[in-house]
Amino acid sequence: MFAYLIRRVLFAVPILIGVNFITFALFFIVNTPDDMARAQLGAKQNSPELIANWKQKHGYDKPLFLNLDAPSAVEGITDTLFVQQSIKLFVFDFGVSDAGRKISADILERIGPSLAIALPTFIIGIITSISFSLLIVLFRGSTLDSITMMIAVAIMSISGLFYIITGQVLFSKILHWVPISGFSSGWDGFKFIILPVAIGVFAGLGSGIRWYRSIFLEEINQDYVRTAKAKGLSEIKVLFKHVLQNGMLPILTGVVVVIPSLFMGSLIMESFFAIPGLGSYTIDAIASQDFSIVKAMVFLGSVLYILGLILTDISYTFFDPRVRLN
Repeated sequence: MFAYLIRRVLFAVPILIGVNFITFALFFIVNTPDDMARAQLGAKQNSPELIANWKQKHGYDKPLFLNLDAPSAVEGITDTLFVQQSIKLFVFDFGVSDAGRKISADILERIGPSLAIALPTFIIGIITSISFSLLIVLFRGSTLDSITMMIAVAIMSISGLFYIITGQVLFSKILHWVPISGFSSGWDGFKFIILPVAIGVFAGLGSGIRWYRSIFLEEINQDYVRTAKAKGLSEIKVLFKHVLQNGMLPILTGVVVVIPSLFMGSLIMESFFAIPGLGSYTIDAIASQDFSIVKAMVFLGSVLYILGLILTDISYTFFDPRVRLN
């Protein structure tokens, strides 16, 4: 197990370098350091001297990937914007934003609101989707099965943005049951999170039901299910005791990998509901051309995603004794 973890960590290094390279390339294709300086300094303070000073202060005065003016080939690579700013990321030193705020402090401050929305959406969504899927498999081939699948496809076909706007109009503006946006810590924050959580669960219900239903239908036709039924076990007991347990491996593949997104927040949901989480933090950074925040969030998301894949492999060993990590 330990050797496996070491190998996966070593494999993750070139992946992170590649992701970071693409992030730098894409961002600076769209935005130049001069554009970033103007966005931070404002329209009234964008003289060439101030722009040059801002770039030098934040390290954006260096070449992006290759420094042709460096005295040696090694320095031509190391004395670049990409290398100088990437090294700090690999020791999780996110530094300060282009606006002067400490990024690690902002992340710690905003991770709570993101989890307050994402965690209940994640847990309730999984339980609801699996429960409905088992119910549909119990009545497979019936009219209920067909109608539920039609509804699931309809839910998937509609944009999540439609659910957000409809929910805000119906439950906030018309019925006045919950606030239309905002966030508060403690028990007072419950009224702010109930609507985005409900919308998040409902929007993911269609794809969740279809995914879990296909898993359980594949398991229901296996030989061990026929053997269990031949021994006199009821359909419900077979579903919840055998089919659910044996379907955990493909379920874990989809579930554990999603866990990193809980920490990163939902970009659209947090923006529309004015939730001060990591999703809105990233959107605001893109809008203000704050590359320090953008590269930190992309790097953190990549690390969490790789950790999710490793957790998926480790969790296999708990549900399938045939799997061994060497």
